[in-house]
Amino acid sequence: MNKVSIALLLAGLLGGWSGIAVAQAANEHASHHAPTDATASADLTDGEVRKVDKTAAKLTIKHGPIKNLDMPGMTMVFQVRDAALLDKVQAGDKLRFRAENQGGKFFVTEIQPAR
Repeated sequence: MNKVSIALLLAGLLGGWSGIAVAQAANEHASHHAPTDATASADLTDGEVRKVDKTAAKLTIKHGPIKNLDMPGMTMVFQVRDAALLDKVQAGDKLRFRAENQGGKFFVTEIQPAR
């Protein structure tokens, strides 16, 4: 059960305006912490594919700074867990991607064409 559902349940139990105020405050709190499309897009990094290695499930990408990893721009090799991502790109493609550090290894978890 999420915070908004709990607040609405409390509002029903408390009744009257005080219950509605609790539900509204919880909803406002939840909306401030929910990721927006702009926030999700901000987590994407611009890059250019240098090499696609389908056998090893790896991508070599020249990229700008990766903010969520506190990493400067460079060219590096990333692993992919979902090999289907490799079918979306080829060397020379401009893209936006999401990378994550999982156990000290860097994985590309999302790929979008550059706009």
